[in-house]
Amino acid sequence: MTQTEDALHYIQHEQHELSLLGGIGALLGWDQMTYMPTQAITERADQMALLSRHAHERLINDTFYHHIHHLNQPTILPTLTDTDQYIATRLKQDVDKARKIPPSFTEKLSKTTALAYQAWDHARTHNTYQEFAPHLQKILDLEHEYCDLARLPGPLYNTLLDDYEEGMTTQTLTNEFHTLRTQLTTLLNAITNTDRYHTQQPLTDTITLTHQQALSTQLLTLLTMPSDQTRLDVSTHPFTTTLGDHDVRITTNYERDGPLFAFYSTIHETGHALYELGLPHQGPYKDTVIDDAPSLGLHESQSRFWENMIARNQHFWTYFLPIFQHTTHHYTTTTLDQWYHDINQVHPSLIRIEADELTYCLHVILRFELELALIDEKLTVQELPDAWNQKMHDLLGITPTTDTDGVLQDMHWSGGDFGYFPTYAIGSIYAAQLYTAIQHDHPDLQTNLITGHLTPILTWLRHHIHQYGRLYNADDIIKRACGKGLDSHTYVNYLKNKYYDLYDI
Repeated sequence: MTQTEDALHYIQHEQHELSLLGGIGALLGWDQMTYMPTQAITERADQMALLSRHAHERLINDTFYHHIHHLNQPTILPTLTDTDQYIATRLKQDVDKARKIPPSFTEKLSKTTALAYQAWDHARTHNTYQEFAPHLQKILDLEHEYCDLARLPGPLYNTLLDDYEEGMTTQTLTNEFHTLRTQLTTLLNAITNTDRYHTQQPLTDTITLTHQQALSTQLLTLLTMPSDQTRLDVSTHPFTTTLGDHDVRITTNYERDGPLFAFYSTIHETGHALYELGLPHQGPYKDTVIDDAPSLGLHESQSRFWENMIARNQHFWTYFLPIFQHTTHHYTTTTLDQWYHDINQVHPSLIRIEADELTYCLHVILRFELELALIDEKLTVQELPDAWNQKMHDLLGITPTTDTDGVLQDMHWSGGDFGYFPTYAIGSIYAAQLYTAIQHDHPDLQTNLITGHLTPILTWLRHHIHQYGRLYNADDIIKRACGKGLDSHTYVNYLKNKYYDLYDI
């Protein structure tokens, strides 16, 4: 066996085992957020910390790096197959970055966030921000330490953002979000001045747990979620996690107010799961660095697409409203036209994951601005709740009366996920671009929705998005599918076309 053959064999083996370790870590995390007894948290934190350290040591070990370096030599790389070139170059980028971070740091961060999640969950339930604040401060200190270790050019936030949206910069997002904020608030103001806005009535019926569960099951079937590769459970904050190529877990929450929260939560997480199941798990990219999503923004585009462009579409409800009425025994006399208006009401709300389609990105911009201020040390952990409330008032005209409905509502900061929130807005923009492209490629889209035939939509996404994994970066994949990269104008035009009609503007 030549040195090159040995290197290819070694990196394939290591990537496979790193993939297995990742699945084990995901299982521990899933269990913590679903069924784990609360008193088990200390041991679970130690377990996750140990596993995290071991996986990181495997990723950055010198032998692994030596083989990767060999394959990337100018005289060797061109002799490899296209597949092996993609894997070798992408792997080198990841490992070069990972080698800046010592295993002791990953172990410390993993243990800190495991304990912080439990503290957040308890603080959120009991509206006790001060219980969570010390944990958040420890995480912020670690985020600064991470930035010092992995430092990218420009603002500190660039380093954090790059972990979720490779190549994106703070300045690009600041500019994009400034424009988006202006356009969304202008559109919101136009809507709130209409007669329809002032006469609309929110949906308030309470749907039983049994009926909510039945709806979720019907949705999984309609969206062709394979029952032998997925499962649906319950958590405080709905999420999706992947334990293996054929084991994707999603959660929802049936306890939130509103008759459609669990419904849309299930659709949203199913969008993530379908993407995970569509990645290149078979063939030469299986268990390699390519067998993954290139960004969380692209990942989020899948969930936002199914949640908003499909499941808030009037043609979809032509098919599904009778099913909904028969299953729940609610809104049985509501017409399709009235239902379409009701489920697409613009109504500024306190909770991001309950937000309407139009105001959702304002919630994301709020978190982006607060994260920047925290990372740049222009805002302290103690000042955060008041700053949150003020921004809610400025952006949406409403103010939380509790921290549970304010600064404690999301789990992300307890997990150290600074830099994550912007991907929700990026995903919303991408979703509108994908919807526009699908409409162009499928003139019969309306007919498919009316008949509940969603397979052509999933097939299109499989072909244009899922199959590539990390073969290209997210923006390049969107360019291939839609003709241009991140484009908030397409998103705003989509919103205008929809909501001008809904509110007779």
